[in-house]
Amino acid sequence: MDNRTPEGDALARPLKPGRIALNVLALCFTLALIGRGLGESFTVFLKPIAENFGWDRAQVVSVYSLTWLAGGLTAPVVGRLFDRYGPRTVYALGLLLLGGAFLIASQAQALWQFQLSVGLCVGIGIAFIGNVPNSILLGRWFGPRLPTAMAVVYSAAGAGVLVLLPASQILIDHIGWRGAYQIFGIVALCLLIPLLLLPWRLFSTGSPHVVRKAAPGVVDEGWTLASALRHHAFWALIATFFFTAVGMYAIAAQIVAYLIDAGFPPLQAATAWGFSGVVLLFGMLGVTQLDSIIGRRPSVLFSYAVSIIGIILLWLLQWYPNFWLLAAFVATFGSMIGSRGPLLTATAMKIFRGERVGTIYGTISIGSGLGSALGAWAGGLIHDWTHSYNPLIAFALVAVVLGMIPFLIVPALRR
Repeated sequence: MDNRTPEGDALARPLKPGRIALNVLALCFTLALIGRGLGESFTVFLKPIAENFGWDRAQVVSVYSLTWLAGGLTAPVVGRLFDRYGPRTVYALGLLLLGGAFLIASQAQALWQFQLSVGLCVGIGIAFIGNVPNSILLGRWFGPRLPTAMAVVYSAAGAGVLVLLPASQILIDHIGWRGAYQIFGIVALCLLIPLLLLPWRLFSTGSPHVVRKAAPGVVDEGWTLASALRHHAFWALIATFFFTAVGMYAIAAQIVAYLIDAGFPPLQAATAWGFSGVVLLFGMLGVTQLDSIIGRRPSVLFSYAVSIIGIILLWLLQWYPNFWLLAAFVATFGSMIGSRGPLLTATAMKIFRGERVGTIYGTISIGSGLGSALGAWAGGLIHDWTHSYNPLIAFALVAVVLGMIPFLIVPALRR
């Protein structure tokens, strides 16, 4: 069972449920920022590592692909562990994996060592502090307001990109990529201490108000993973997660390198893409607010349309590398890169609500992990084969269109 800190619980118990909920939201935001930021930081490390070892783009991008593949495949296990042992154990394991992985990566000499550390271990670590445990924990505190809470947490991915991409480039410029990875590892391990001292018994219980009101809206219909596998909404959500991730990560893995090749200085390229973290927050909250006004399906389709515009702007940047076009690309593609996440998460949590929701949602998240891995790997391979970004951008565009199709044809997602 979850190890708790009675002293911390006693201190936190007098807080009002609303105040506790905000503390839980802040915790989830911070963990998501760390996890996603560290994962996306590899886009800055890609060029220096490739140049250091003389590897081609597909070889180096395979590390990034493994990160998200491992995270996606681990998601059901994370949900199961969360249901069984609680958030304290899950989050602590995540930080421990991240810290150890980056310290090992700082000494890596072969591709397989990067694949094991930055690929496999970092991917698993991100899953342990990422969307699956955060969505389950927040669901206990925010109930019907879960989409808004998840929008805030999903925006942490953008905040992580905003903070850690420029920081990574600065560290690489001053102490090299090995030194940067050492700092990442040490910081992650140091964060374990305050994490373990939090009042986890209180955080795990959830809001009494949410618990009381859960039954009248959507009752626990006894969903199990086996019964969910027979429901069309389960596979529709997996398809949406999968194809959207393919399109987004085919581009995201190489955006910094693309901008550098287009003529932008390395720090400017990293900072520009990092600034997507600012617009992502507004995109997340904007689409979530739109959901309450015009409904889920129109809101999701709108986000896909803006993403498609962003991909077209990225394609134009190779011929017109100027500030305004770059800003327009960041504002469109960057603001929507994860905007669907909160709505898809809330949809899954609503349809499959019950004691097994962690396991079911974790399994659905496999689609995102597989899509992220395939997209990043295929993007690197396409670039190596063609020595051009145009086929890569076309590939991403087709995948994004396929990702929106379930919301056009699947009954459970059209409602």
